Amino acid sequence: MPKPKSGATPYLAAAVVLSLAGIGGFVFLFAGNFNIYWLILSPVIVTLYEFPAVYAFRLYRKRRAAEAESGEAEEQTQGPDRS
Repeated sequence: MPKPKSGATPYLAAAVVLSLAGIGGFVFLFAGNFNIYWLILSPVIVTLYEFPAVYAFRLYRKRRAAEAESGEAEEQTQGPDRS
């Protein structure tokens, strides 16, 4: 029997969209007047823009692990399939 789709998929989609938005926001704001100072600070700035994506991905992994754990618990309580 196929397993139902994971409820964590929206979190993964949100992580991807937020990640792309963070990179796009950085390029939009700083590409016009990029100089050595922005080059030095760019890892910090990109990290700040990527925090929402990292948080959404963390929620995705947490939800997926919880669903996998509950799936294993259901399999153990049902016993082996004797088809």
